[in-house]
Amino acid sequence: MPLVKRNIEPRHLCRGALPDGVTSELECVTNSTLAAIIKQLGSLSCHAEDIFGELFNEANSFYLRMSSLQERVDQLAVKVTQLDSTVEEVSLQDINMRKAFKSSTIQDQQVVSRTSVPNPVVEMYHRCDKPPPLNILTPYRDDKKDALKFYTDPSYFFNLWKEKMLQATEDKRKEKRRQKQNQQSMTDCLSALCACLSLLQEQQKQVEDPSREVKKVRKARNRRQEWNVLAYDKEFRPDARLTPSPYHGMSSEGSLSPDSRYPTRHGCRVGV
Repeated sequence: MPLVKRNIEPRHLCRGALPDGVTSELECVTNSTLAAIIKQLGSLSCHAEDIFGELFNEANSFYLRMSSLQERVDQLAVKVTQLDSTVEEVSLQDINMRKAFKSSTIQDQQVVSRTSVPNPVVEMYHRCDKPPPLNILTPYRDDKKDALKFYTDPSYFFNLWKEKMLQATEDKRKEKRRQKQNQQSMTDCLSALCACLSLLQEQQKQVEDPSREVKKVRKARNRRQEWNVLAYDKEFRPDARLTPSPYHGMSSEGSLSPDSRYPTRHGCRVGV
């Protein structure tokens, strides 16, 4: 919907009702038309003054910006002419110790605000009718929402923009989390693949060289099994090539100590 910034009034010059008791209607219409033309010229001059005022303000701000830019260019030109590329006047340590550059340029903020509204738009706003007093119905609502906002809500577009920005931020956070999980899963897959490749290489080496000696891991020494074997005579001992059972030769008391392998009589051990 286009918004008319400046409107010249009155738009209709000869339209209007004649007052009662007029003797000359033609003269009355002519005078009314001339008065409307004068009003249009006044409205046009008012708008022209406002337009030239805006042009003056824009030109003034442009001049100030160009003056500031010219001063900065002049200062930079002086510094450039004083530099000597053959001599290192500033060391790297001195450069690191200096403070970071901070611009002194003032950025334009709140460009679209109530204070930046043109005068014709402000006048048009004040001539508009006020919204109906729907806020008196707010205490009777169950959801406790402002009833006037259902008719007009100046903060609607700001809230809409805020929701979109928050949603975009949440989407970026989820995307980063998803990428991190994908990288972790890829790392796990690569580690598993490397393990499989190393195992395949070992198997391939064994297949290619069957005469290669395969080293066997020595079993852990078990004292209890040795004691069970020593409890028998040489002719009754099991074959050393066979693995002795850990329960072979266990006494009725369940002890595996070598002292319990021999019967005692009155506290004296009897040898076999």
